[in-house]
Amino acid sequence: MAYWNQRTVAKRVSCTGIGLHSGKPATLTLAPAASDAGITFVRMDLGVEIPARNEFVVDTTLSTSIGSGKARVSTVEHVMAALHGMGIDNCRVEVDGPEIPILDGSAAPFVCLVHEAGVKVQSAGKRYLVVDQVIELRDGDKVARLEPSDTFAVEFTADFGHPLITNQAFRVTLSDRSFEREVARARTFCFRRDIERMQAMGLAKGGSLENAIVVDEFSILNPEGLRFPDEFARHKVLDAVGDLALAGMPIVGALIAVKSGHAMNQALVRKVLADPTSHRVVRVTAEADAPAIRANVPALVVPNGQIA
Repeated sequence: MAYWNQRTVAKRVSCTGIGLHSGKPATLTLAPAASDAGITFVRMDLGVEIPARNEFVVDTTLSTSIGSGKARVSTVEHVMAALHGMGIDNCRVEVDGPEIPILDGSAAPFVCLVHEAGVKVQSAGKRYLVVDQVIELRDGDKVARLEPSDTFAVEFTADFGHPLITNQAFRVTLSDRSFEREVARARTFCFRRDIERMQAMGLAKGGSLENAIVVDEFSILNPEGLRFPDEFARHKVLDAVGDLALAGMPIVGALIAVKSGHAMNQALVRKVLADPTSHRVVRVTAEADAPAIRANVPALVVPNGQIA
């Protein structure tokens, strides 16, 4: 079945916007890539390619940034979430500067780009990281845990001690349809009181009510309000999907997170990848059908680090 084959975008598509933190204009292009190439970010202005993998993460301050040498690409999590959520395994993400355009603050515009490009089904079967053992990180009341599961599911509880964001939880089992319908449109958010602090750090220079939800002490400042009653928790799920995509392949497992952020998400991915007893790598044969794959995952598993 085609669902179990690797996928790339069918043609080049582009968009232009500004970087959330840099405030600088940015153009992004999704381009087809060969089977097993994975997702790669390409700094076109520098001629540097940076694989979208956890070992290339260089910063997790308010966003996830990857880098190689002096070249960096910041705020990769939303486009990574869109590609992962839409089942794209291989893609060149070309950018002309150091940051991905924020667009409307969600992953929906990148999902639209995937639709515009179309999807090309490739001959190679997909690879999966199958979680075999619980891997957990704790930092005070913050938790990030991956558990064995027969699907990829994410449950996130957001709690910022704010009247509008207290113990707000959302859970979803991921597929391209559920991602697009339930997660992709959730926007990034910030507190009005934090904007000056972030700008003093050289961040959020491109932020506005057009690309982020802004919350004061009691209310939403965006005139249109929220897209979902639990949009804050849904956006944290979006961020987590993008962060976990830096494992380099789709995950078969359940993420349970409480008050986690980019740093803890990436630390969890590192911990899983560093522990060969925690997971197995599976390549699914392209001609296999879904029921057979689910029934025979153990038989399809190969030793860690080796791909059939």
